[in-house]
Amino acid sequence: MKGSQLKAKQILFATAMVLMVFAFTSIAVADSPKMDLKVGDEAYVCNCGPSCDCMTMSKKPGECVCGKPLVKGKVAYTEGDWAVMKIAEGDSGFRLQAFKTVGKYACACGAGCDCNTISQKPGKCVCGKEMKKVE
Repeated sequence: MKGSQLKAKQILFATAMVLMVFAFTSIAVADSPKMDLKVGDEAYVCNCGPSCDCMTMSKKPGECVCGKPLVKGKVAYTEGDWAVMKIAEGDSGFRLQAFKTVGKYACACGAGCDCNTISQKPGKCVCGKEMKKVE
């Protein structure tokens, strides 16, 4: 009887450890400072123009860390840690703007968050929570 109880406790302990590893892994992924984008992907980006230095990007609509609304853009091409976004401008035009895909700040919403907001400046995530500085 003692042997089976010990084995049951060992199995329970091992299961708990595996669940903890998965929980910590999902938190790290949710708070990722990198947006993995490929040509044709859509993302919401800061609409400050080419002089923008916050370079906020998100998978969900919301506000840039500078307070302006994010606009939907489409990845025209990528190079290294940069994505060149095609952003609608006016009735029939568009402009291209480069954004860093690795942020100095990232959403700190935790494992349940799927907005993947990153920025080069501090501010609030599109979820409304403060972004955290990436170490």
